[in-house]
Amino acid sequence: MKRTIIFATGNEGKMREIRQILEGMDVELLSMKEAGIEADIVEDGKNFEENAIIKANAVAAKTNHIVLADDSGLEIDYLNKEPGIYSARYLGEDTSYDIKNADLLKRMEGVPEEKRTARFVCAIAAAMPDGEVFTTLGIIEGRVGYEPKGENGFGYDPIFYLPEYGCTSAELSEEEKNAISHRGRALEAMREELEKRKDR
Repeated sequence: MKRTIIFATGNEGKMREIRQILEGMDVELLSMKEAGIEADIVEDGKNFEENAIIKANAVAAKTNHIVLADDSGLEIDYLNKEPGIYSARYLGEDTSYDIKNADLLKRMEGVPEEKRTARFVCAIAAAMPDGEVFTTLGIIEGRVGYEPKGENGFGYDPIFYLPEYGCTSAELSEEEKNAISHRGRALEAMREELEKRKDR
């Protein structure tokens, strides 16, 4: 019988990415919405791992399936690692990413190339039906670009420049992005951990 995994998100772009990365796993993958689960989650952790665990546990309390949750964000070194764990809530949760990206670019005006270092970080937590909770981490290093570029990503992808590819992560194809992204790396590691626990 197929195992069901519920991913604690309502973000459709994220679910599409997750489904592509975990393709081939013998599981049924549902979003919270598809599983009919509603949870009011207060993310008050001090880092990405803590927030992912809070989300996974909150949803796991409402189901006996495996629950995965991620917390991810952009850390810009010059801005003391802002927006960091507040990436989704930066300038307000309902503020469009066009506005968020424009604000960050404005704050980085005049900052030289070597000081524009940044990274995407993604922590994924799994809450297993037997109570075990564990996390995986994925990181991709890059720089803050000078203007938004590309149509393929979402969130901060258009301003996240990858020097070795000569483009932003929003200019990569979905396949290229999933192969190297912070979420892709964290999910690949999570896939391995779940395969080890296949019989649970």
